[in-house]
Amino acid sequence: GAAVAHQQGVTTMILGLTMSQFIALHVAISLIGIGAGLIALPAFARGRILRRTTGIFLWATLLTNLTGFLFPIVAFTPALGTGIVSTLVLAVAFRAWYARKLVGRAAPAYAVTATMALWLNLFVLVVQSFLKVPALNALAPNGTEPPFAAAQGALLIAMVGLGYLAFKASRGRATAEDMPR
Repeated sequence: GAAVAHQQGVTTMILGLTMSQFIALHVAISLIGIGAGLIALPAFARGRILRRTTGIFLWATLLTNLTGFLFPIVAFTPALGTGIVSTLVLAVAFRAWYARKLVGRAAPAYAVTATMALWLNLFVLVVQSFLKVPALNALAPNGTEPPFAAAQGALLIAMVGLGYLAFKASRGRATAEDMPR
């Protein structure tokens, strides 16, 4: 949890931060990535490229994953699996965006992987919201109840729709004129 861990009287530190400070940093980075993704990806689906916002989305999402791997790992967990999958997906998105500059098949590859990366972050946000927000936790204390399933189902439907629009828009891209140099 968010409590500071103690081991033989020593406070656990990560990157020089207490556990609660590190959790706050991790969450802040995650929320920045989600916010930027919720601006950049719908714009991309409408055929607009927001270079800076997309860069913030990609880098903040990667930093979210990397900081997630710094938490003490004692066993393989769904959170660890999600971080691994998200990092692999982001590798493709980074290559399509920065190395290939959305030329050719890179544009649809970016559309799919950026959508997946944003969905994974939002998926975790929903999970954490049901764990940490008392009103939501009361509706689904185990994360298996209908309100939790409905929230994740609605999120999945919305992201599939957004991903479809982004993929469709990406197929019309043939040049890298408005990409970073």
